[in-house]
Amino acid sequence: MIRVDLNCDMGESFGAWTIGDDVAVMPHVTSINVACGFHGGDPTVMRRTITLAAHHDVAIGAHPGLPDLIGFGRRDMGVTVDEAYDMVAYQVGALQGIARGVGGMRLQHVKPHGALYNMAARRDDLADAIARAVHDVDAALVLVGLAGSALLTAGRAIGLAVASEGFTDRTYMSDGTLVPRARADALITDTDVAVRRAVEMVLSRRVTAIDGSSVALDIDTLCIHGDGEHAASFAQRIRMALQDAGVAVLPVGAPSPTG
Repeated sequence: MIRVDLNCDMGESFGAWTIGDDVAVMPHVTSINVACGFHGGDPTVMRRTITLAAHHDVAIGAHPGLPDLIGFGRRDMGVTVDEAYDMVAYQVGALQGIARGVGGMRLQHVKPHGALYNMAARRDDLADAIARAVHDVDAALVLVGLAGSALLTAGRAIGLAVASEGFTDRTYMSDGTLVPRARADALITDTDVAVRRAVEMVLSRRVTAIDGSSVALDIDTLCIHGDGEHAASFAQRIRMALQDAGVAVLPVGAPSPTG
């Protein structure tokens, strides 16, 4: 049976600021990536997000980012390899501690956020540092990265389980990288288009790039950005469409259904 995880970036609110509608999205996804305080989130939001995930039986993962609240972690920074290692280990460890306090919840995965994710997709040194940090904190964690990226290569090399990710609400370049957010055509806001692309990516293992070319993608998990205006409708309709197409929608760490 074909299977895929449906993940969403969540817990990105902090202090007096609310980002995304986590309550509306949560029932429709199978895994979430919880902000750990650097690009978004704070300890109280982290706890509340994990508690909500536990209520809906949704798997949780850490979403460590660059220390850039003003830029929401989406601006490149000149971090060193050691800094990348330390900030990932710090954030994953913090979320682990909070999760254990919520009924003994355990993390399933780690997915870097924003610019850190994209930098690690193309830079072997950063990818290696992130993979080492995840492995050293907990070698049982799954490392999530862009399909075909250096991050997945680094994760496999160090012995981590990895999950190859595709994006339902982002457009692609012909080389399989994401169209930069600064471009007007970087985001998909039409729910019908997002649903069609999600099913295409999972069933055909391909996605249509902005130049019309077809790019091969090996997809284990599909991402919906929780701060997107249409995140809840995207999640609900994409999950229904995948299930209608005979796809099992399950967390990356869950066993495959039998029978």
